[in-house]
Amino acid sequence: MLAACSPGTAARAPASVPGSSAPGSSAAPSPQASAPIAEPPGPPPATLAGYYAQKLAWQSCNQGFQCARLLVPFDYHRPAWRRFSLPVIRLAATDPAQRIGSLVVNPGGPGGSGISYALQARSEIAAPVRARFDIVGFDPRGVGASEPAIGCLTGQQLDTYFSTNENLTGASHLGPVVAEAKQFARGCERESGALLPWVGTPNTARDMDILRAALGDAKLTYLGKSYGTYLGTWYAQLFASHVRALVLDGAIDPGSSSLRMNIVQGQGFEVALRAFVADCVARVGCPVGRGSVATGVARIQALVSRATAHPLINNLSNQRADGALVLNGIATALYSQAYWPTLREGLTSAFGGDATVLVELANALWERNATGQYTNLADANMAVECLDRPWPSGRGPSALARWRAAAATAARAAPAFGASIMWGSLPCAYWPVRSAPRPSIRAAGAAPILVIGNQRDPATPYRWAQALAGDLKSGVLLGWDGNGHTAYMMGSSCVDGLVNRYLVDLAVPRNGTVCP
Repeated sequence: MLAACSPGTAARAPASVPGSSAPGSSAAPSPQASAPIAEPPGPPPATLAGYYAQKLAWQSCNQGFQCARLLVPFDYHRPAWRRFSLPVIRLAATDPAQRIGSLVVNPGGPGGSGISYALQARSEIAAPVRARFDIVGFDPRGVGASEPAIGCLTGQQLDTYFSTNENLTGASHLGPVVAEAKQFARGCERESGALLPWVGTPNTARDMDILRAALGDAKLTYLGKSYGTYLGTWYAQLFASHVRALVLDGAIDPGSSSLRMNIVQGQGFEVALRAFVADCVARVGCPVGRGSVATGVARIQALVSRATAHPLINNLSNQRADGALVLNGIATALYSQAYWPTLREGLTSAFGGDATVLVELANALWERNATGQYTNLADANMAVECLDRPWPSGRGPSALARWRAAAATAARAAPAFGASIMWGSLPCAYWPVRSAPRPSIRAAGAAPILVIGNQRDPATPYRWAQALAGDLKSGVLLGWDGNGHTAYMMGSSCVDGLVNRYLVDLAVPRNGTVCP
C-alpha cells in the first residue's frame, strides 16, 4: 500500500480510479513520449554554481504546456560526478500581467509523477491560482521519466508480489511474504543498485531548489500533497530563507518511527473504511447490508478472508484475485469519496464471486495497465521509503521478531488493514543500502507554512498534520472535516478559498481552523 499519495493525480471518474493517489495518472501521457525534450544547452555543469545557473530550454508539448529538462547532480558533494536529467513541465499563468511566479507541485508517492499531476492542473489547481502562477511539475530523481530511473521487478514479478497475502499476524505462512520481500530488495539491487543511495528525499529537496533557480524565482511557492508534504518539509529545513509559501496537504509526520507510521496509517484506513460503511448502510442496496457499521466492516473482512482461501473470479487478466488484491482494491477506493459508488459496485460483485472491479481498482493504485505493465511507481516508492527512514533488519536468527510483533500490534489497532500495511514494508528489512536516520525537522526561519489535514484521511491520518504543524517553527494547521485523501480541491470551498488566498496574497489562516 502506498505510503502516502494524493488522489489528485487521477481523473475524477470511476473509470480511472485513483492510482496511488493515484498518482494514477496512467491515463495522462508523458510529455516526453510525444517529443524529445532538450536539456539545457552547452556542456553539463561541473560545479554546484553551474547547476544553479541552468537555463531551461522550453519546448511546446501536450496542448498548451511547455516541457524541458533539468540536470541535477547524483551527489551534491561531488557535483562533477554523475547526474540525473529530470523532466519539467509548466502551464503558463492565465493572467501574465498579474503573474507572481511559479507554483511547483508534487502529488506524493513517493514515486508519483509530477509531470502527470501538472498535466491535470486545469482541474487540480483553482483558477485564481492558475491566473497568477505558472504551474510547474517535475518527475523527481529516479521517478517516471527521470533519466536514469529506478527499476526493480518485471510486471509479472510485481503481480506475484502484490497478490501475496500479507494479512498475517503470526509465524505461519510467512514464507511467501518473506521470499517476495527478499526478491524485491534483490531486484532493486540488481537493476538499480547504483541509483539506490541517491534517491532520498533530502536530495530531491535540493533538486527542487535548483529548479526554483532555473525558473527565475527568488523564493519557492509550492503545493505538495501526501508524500509531497515530506518533500516540502525537507525543503523548508534545508532552504528556510527560500520559502515564499508552502502548502503541505495530507501531511506526513517526520518525527514518527517507520513501524509506528505503518500502525497509524492502518488506523487511518480503518477510520476511512468505517466512514464508507456508515454511508453505505444508510442506502438501499448496500452490499454489506443495512445493519451496524461493525457488522458491515466484519462482512468486508470476511470477504477478504474468503478470497485468501479461494481466489475470486477476475475477468480482466490472469491475476489471482486473492485477499491481498481484493484488500488493495478496497483501499484504493477510500482515497476519494468520489469512488465510493465504484466500491459499492465492486463489493456487490465480489460478494457474488466476481472481483473484477476490485482488481481494476487495485491495478489503478499501482499504475498497472491492461497489458500487465507497470510504471516505476512501485519500484521508486519502495526505494525512497526504504532509504528515507530506518527499518528493523530482517537478517539474523530472530530478525523477524520485531516485524511479527509490529504486525500483531497493527492488526489489533487496525484489523482490516494493519498487518497488510506492515508486511508490505518488509523489503526494507533486506534493503541493500543503509537508510537515513530519523530526522528532526523544525525549519527555523521559514515564512509561515500551511499544513493541511483531513480528519478522515486514510493514507495520512489527521494526527500527522497536527504533529507536523507543531514541529515546524512557522507551521499553521488547517483541518477539514471530510473524507478521502488530502483536502485542497477535494470539494471544500472553505479549504480551497483559504489555500488560494495564502498562495496568492500570503494571507495566513488562523492556526487550528477546521473547515466543515
